[in-house]
Amino acid sequence: MTEPTVTISSRGEERIRSGHLWVYRSDVASARATGGDTVRVEGAHGRPVGHALFSDRSQIALRMLATDDRPADLSLWRDRLRAAVRFRDSLRIDASAYRLVNGEGDLLPSFIVDRYGDHLVVQALSQAVDRLLPDLARLLVEELQPRGILARNDARVRTLEGLGTSVEALHGDVPESILVREADVEYDVDLWHGQKTGLFLDQRENRDAAATYAHGRLLDAFAYNGAFALRLGRRCTEIVAVDISEDAVARVRGNAARNRMAVDARVANVFDELRRLEREGEHFDTIVLDPPAFAKNRASVERALAGYKEINLRALKLLSPGGYLVTCSCSYHVDEAMLGQIVYEAAQDARVPVGVVEKRMQGRDHPVLLGVPETYYLKCFILRRVA
Repeated sequence: MTEPTVTISSRGEERIRSGHLWVYRSDVASARATGGDTVRVEGAHGRPVGHALFSDRSQIALRMLATDDRPADLSLWRDRLRAAVRFRDSLRIDASAYRLVNGEGDLLPSFIVDRYGDHLVVQALSQAVDRLLPDLARLLVEELQPRGILARNDARVRTLEGLGTSVEALHGDVPESILVREADVEYDVDLWHGQKTGLFLDQRENRDAAATYAHGRLLDAFAYNGAFALRLGRRCTEIVAVDISEDAVARVRGNAARNRMAVDARVANVFDELRRLEREGEHFDTIVLDPPAFAKNRASVERALAGYKEINLRALKLLSPGGYLVTCSCSYHVDEAMLGQIVYEAAQDARVPVGVVEKRMQGRDHPVLLGVPETYYLKCFILRRVA
């Protein structure tokens, strides 16, 4: 049988040779393949370029698996999985929940695997990985012997691939919630319904870093399940956590009780609550801003920047002299320079002198692949109000 083949333009070929793993639909010259195939990729003059995952629906038509002559079969997936696991083992992560496979960052594009104790949560974010998922699940069972594997295939990006959304167990037993540990904090995690795959695992190392500066009154805005509040709270005298979701706030309260910590968890719109706290003359020594992605695409960047400026301006007005602001953006379309400029403008408007203590990114278990800027999405500044 003829191997499925896609021919790309010279521009597409150059993109791959520069280190990027994606080829867009506009650079596909011809395709003798169907969506979901693993294909041989050829250049404009018939030169072999490698093998890739092919989508006939997404603007990202090709996701490169290999740029050499090696077959892109399950043995390649097995070797890459083993390499990803070895890397996480080398990090000596002080937590029972972390990312095992980070898609492009581990050269396994559009495939996500998160570990939650003895369970795995996977995401198939392309047509090809969706087709391969039964084989990949068996591979995970053979290599890692999890008690259960849950497919959280409810990410919106799947609709761009023409795929449906679902949440289903692929192996073993996956309970509604499980208990995981991060340093000295325990969390009850809803694997079936929680944000992302249950926790915001990419912020774990930023929580560790922020905990070294935390003191006094703590405000955790956009708290979700209270991960920042609980990780930093042991160093603080008072903890206030705010989220618009009643379910999230209920989980904050439950996790606080589990860790024997007193948390004032409030259901409120963060924008409104920051303004209210300012009107009432409140001040905090440590503030965390970890909002959802305000910029889902390039068209929403301008509005997103206004949102980031608003929350940072309000937070800086609430921050006591010598206090710390941990401010984050998980919007890929808002890069580090843009976030830094917005925070600077907010500090100018607030008439607050601010110094940068640390610039951070997603945790090391969420590796960034040079040449693929899309893998660098999380920006985190730890700032200090100087006076």
